[in-house]
Amino acid sequence: MSPRRVPAESDAVGRQDRPLRITVDGEPVDGIAGQTLAGVLLAADRAAWRRGRSGAPRGVFCGIGVCFDCLVTVGDERDVRACRRRASDGDVVTTQTREPDAASRSHSEARSSKPRKGQKAQGNVKMPGAEER
Repeated sequence: MSPRRVPAESDAVGRQDRPLRITVDGEPVDGIAGQTLAGVLLAADRAAWRRGRSGAPRGVFCGIGVCFDCLVTVGDERDVRACRRRASDGDVVTTQTREPDAASRSHSEARSSKPRKGQKAQGNVKMPGAEER
């Protein structure tokens, strides 16, 4: 069995392909309507489109949406599983890394500056349940 698509002219089923084009990291990539984003990327010889924490390239691992190795950003939506999302003509796909972007960092910094249960709040604001020492 080949990982490549069967060319339309030699397809015994006689399918009627409708081409589509997505943009991946600013580069146009052609696909066929009905393919997943991962299918379009694999057919374009892109086996990896994300990097893990170690820097190792990641792409499709399970192909059924369980492992989350194929995460991409589609438009403004982060953490889209490429193996589960059907490609739509005009999709703008951005590859991801495990490093948070600036917005995520500022959000996590804001969360970490909040007092935890049992800690005294800074300033004049007192947290419910916080004890004076």
